[in-house]
Amino acid sequence: QVQLVESGGGLAQAGGSLRLSCAASGRTFSSYAMGWFRQAPGREREFLAAISGSGGSTYYADSVKGRFTISRDNAKNTVYLQMNNLKPEDAAVYYCAGRLRLGWSMTAGTYNHWGQGTQVTVSS
Repeated sequence: QVQLVESGGGLAQAGGSLRLSCAASGRTFSSYAMGWFRQAPGREREFLAAISGSGGSTYYADSVKGRFTISRDNAKNTVYLQMNNLKPEDAAVYYCAGRLRLGWSMTAGTYNHWGQGTQVTVSS
């Protein structure tokens, strides 16, 4: 069982950057494909990016491709989301999620481990 804790959210100006981190407990972190999602008030949870257990494969939603970068450091049991050129519409609660011994997925329901979320606010 892995537990996930996000950090790094906060207030950024439009055009600015933030880097989110998601620290995982447990000794099998490299066996988990990881994803980042976000949810704004009144909206469904939205897929952003995913990365394979080894870090060798990544996938991005069109809405963030070219602006956001997902990466992981398995030695530190941490996955990151580097967010550049932030826009006001990027404001949301950001969640990391993990799925064990499966490839990455765009579907929130296929992830069985979730962090508590971290708030990102973008001022225009």
